[in-house]
Amino acid sequence: MDPLAQFKAGQRAGWAHFAPLQAGTTVPAARLVQFAGLQSGQRVLDVACGTGVVAVTAARRGAAVTGLDLTPELLAVARENARIAAVDIDWHEGDVEELPFASAAFDAVVSQFGHIFAPRPAVAIGEMVRVLKPGGTLAFSTWPPELLVGRMFTLTAGYMPPPPLPVPSPVLWGDVAVVRERLGDAVRDIVFERPTAQFVALSIAHQREAVEHNAGPIRALVETLSAADPERLARYRREHEALIADYFADNIVHQGYLMTRAVKR
Repeated sequence: MDPLAQFKAGQRAGWAHFAPLQAGTTVPAARLVQFAGLQSGQRVLDVACGTGVVAVTAARRGAAVTGLDLTPELLAVARENARIAAVDIDWHEGDVEELPFASAAFDAVVSQFGHIFAPRPAVAIGEMVRVLKPGGTLAFSTWPPELLVGRMFTLTAGYMPPPPLPVPSPVLWGDVAVVRERLGDAVRDIVFERPTAQFVALSIAHQREAVEHNAGPIRALVETLSAADPERLARYRREHEALIADYFADNIVHQGYLMTRAVKR
């Protein structure tokens, strides 16, 4: 397997266990839908849709929604979420770097903490802009490097072996300067907003365990170190809990994030 395909296969498998964390992303999904100004009758693509929390929220507003994700296990949950909500969504298993849609096919393209894991940011954003009509809205939520989730991914990367090919950190998508550079002159009217998501946790250790079981890179690291280096795993867990402690109060983990909205030229 070539390195790019190997990396994507790892991503597909690693995020298969994410579904239990969807509760923490459900309120941010509504905020992204509102921030993007999604309306009834619009053709909307939810890229890296995961369990479909953004797609279902948009569909409940009357939008004609298409959802795409790399991981079939998450799409199965997304389909069930749509069934329960009684909304019709066109689901696709696919890759943000190779969107199987015509150019200018959508009025809005959105992504919540998803497209950031594509190994080639320029390719991913190029595809998202390509399928968006001129004057259409591009909106996404990302994790800033200086806040909890960004710091957690940086901590985790320091304990992991190098990936099969050089990949920019996903938290760069949370840097306003990087976002502006990556969007370039393909868009206009860029707007940023900095909300905070609240993840309920009974203790710091509860939050750490939830992330270990369900977040792709952290789960992979824990599985590797459990067998190969338990002492290193114990050190990682201490550092991870110390990090969470900076954001934990009253059984809530406060996770700040960045939202970006722009209009295609």
